[in-house]
Parts: sequence; C-alpha cells; structure tokens
Amino acid sequence: MSGQRTSVTRRCQQWIVRGVGALSKLCGVASAMMILVSVIITCQMIWVRFVLNESTIWQTEAVTFLMIGATLIGLPYVQLLRGHVNVDLVPMLLPPRWRKLLALVVLMLSIVVISIMAFHGFELFHTAWERNWRSDSVWGVSLWIPYLAMPLGFGLFVLQMLADLVASWMCDDPVLGHG
Repeated sequence: MSGQRTSVTRRCQQWIVRGVGALSKLCGVASAMMILVSVIITCQMIWVRFVLNESTIWQTEAVTFLMIGATLIGLPYVQLLRGHVNVDLVPMLLPPRWRKLLALVVLMLSIVVISIMAFHGFELFHTAWERNWRSDSVWGVSLWIPYLAMPLGFGLFVLQMLADLVASWMCDDPVLGHG
C-alpha cells in the first residue's frame, strides 16, 4: 500500500510543478507579446515622427512600460528554462552532495529576497491605485497599471522557484541542473 501512496504523492507534486510550469510558459508568451507590441508601437512612432512630421504623445511612455512589464512578467519563464545568468565555477568544484545543498540554499535565499521585492512592489501598486497616481506626461496614464507588473512578475517568479524547490525535494529532480 505504501507503494501506491508514494506514487500518488509523487504524481500530485509533479502535477503542481507542471501546473506552475504551464503558468510560467503563459508568462513567457505574454512577455513576448508585450515585446512585439512594443516593436510595433516603436515603428508607428518612427512613422509619425519622421514621415508625417507630427509629435508623439503616448508612444515612448507606452513602450517603456511595456518593456519593463515584459521583463518582469517574463521572469518565471526564464526561471523555468534556467536562463538566468549564473556562475558555475564554485558549484563545479564541489562534490555532488554539496553542490545540491548549495543550490538549495541559493534557491531558498532567492525566494526570500524576491518575496520581499514582491511585497514592496505590491505596496507601490496599491498606493498608486488608492491615490489614483498618474504619470506627468501628456498621456497621463494611471500608474497602477505599469506598477502591477512588479508584484505580479515577482510573485510568479517566487511561485516558479517554489515549484523548483518542490521538484528538487519531493520529486527527486536535480536542483537547477545540480545533481
């Protein structure tokens, strides 16, 4: 009976990891779409400015907010792909057991730091929402919209790192590629 229990537990944890992975892939698609829209807006801005000789009002600010949003919303997808920059010099010098321990410690510390960033990002978003902050440009966009990318992106990043932690401890997956 314990064999069935283990497989059910393992399958459940893998389902959680797969679910978070699917959410991270969705974030990657959303991030790519934001980059695509930024490129289209930039082309439109160039056309308006240099061909039609008219001034641009909203384009620069929209592109800036979209690129920041794409960066933050794309964080969980990059974590899923293990695409963040890392230095493997120290881990490669360690034996496999110490390498896994180091990866787990770094992952847990990263979860703490990014959680703090998500919390403060939420505070900024909430303050902008409550006080109806607007940008100082002619466009005057409500700032809660771009500020929402901070708690959302960092929160989903933490969720992906937690899924990595679950996968490493309970599914016997290697931690971030370290035995």
